[in-house]
Amino acid sequence: MKGKKKKHNGGTSVNSKLLRKPIQRCFLLFLAPTFLAFCIGFIYPFLRGIYLSFCKFVTIGDASFVGFRNYMDAFNDASFIHAFWYTALYAIVSLFIINVLAFLIAYLLTLGIKGANLFRTAFFMPNLIGGIVLGYIWSMIFNGVLGKINTSILMETRYGFWGLIILMCWQQIGYMMIIYIAGLQAVPGELIEAAKIDGANKWQTLKNVTIPMVMPSITICLFLTLSNSFKLFDQNLALTNGAPMHNTEMLALNIVNSFYGRVGFEGVGQAKAVMFFVIVACIALAQLYYTRNKEVEQ
Repeated sequence: MKGKKKKHNGGTSVNSKLLRKPIQRCFLLFLAPTFLAFCIGFIYPFLRGIYLSFCKFVTIGDASFVGFRNYMDAFNDASFIHAFWYTALYAIVSLFIINVLAFLIAYLLTLGIKGANLFRTAFFMPNLIGGIVLGYIWSMIFNGVLGKINTSILMETRYGFWGLIILMCWQQIGYMMIIYIAGLQAVPGELIEAAKIDGANKWQTLKNVTIPMVMPSITICLFLTLSNSFKLFDQNLALTNGAPMHNTEMLALNIVNSFYGRVGFEGVGQAKAVMFFVIVACIALAQLYYTRNKEVEQ
């Protein structure tokens, strides 16, 4: 009986190997369409865009190489420098507010309160609404409130700044909350019980046990918040469109306005886009490296 069983297992393993061989042979056949689409839709436009950043052009067919002139013009553009620092300030403020509030809400919802599932759904729903729609909705809300003091969100820079902060908090807190809830639920209950036995209070348990164990979720949320803050476009367009006097214009909107709104600045706009990509990539990778070093093995 034992001999027959071994023979049966050996036959099964041989059959599985024979079945895998045709799949391995067709691997490139299945991969090729996806890889080709990726090259056509991403790699080629990306490399073409880098080349065009060194050219002066109106259409991509009449591009003429001008070297680093576009980059010099971009650095000398005061609106671009202002948009960069304005976006950086917005990213820092939104990074702190969104993640702190999302973590607090997630922590409260994992304490076993009644109606937790209903609250999760309610907080997550704003993330399902498009940025343009949200921008116009909140524009009407802010103007309705500010109209009582004879002003609007387009009249002062501070109104536009905090309007964007409120809008993005309302949209993104629910999404980050879901990620934090998944991280909090993955914390082993034995560690919490051990901390209580050792005499740790709730704050000490949260600081020394829960937060270190939730660092992978914190890394993800910080990365998403930071990248979304720098890439913000549609909400900025719908809420303020850079008003007043381009003072609330963020990087993405500034690049679009340079490329499509200023004659002869297509190359400069392309150079700004390349620098924008490099800035966002460097900041995001630095944040990932720093926060991943804080993670602990579970």
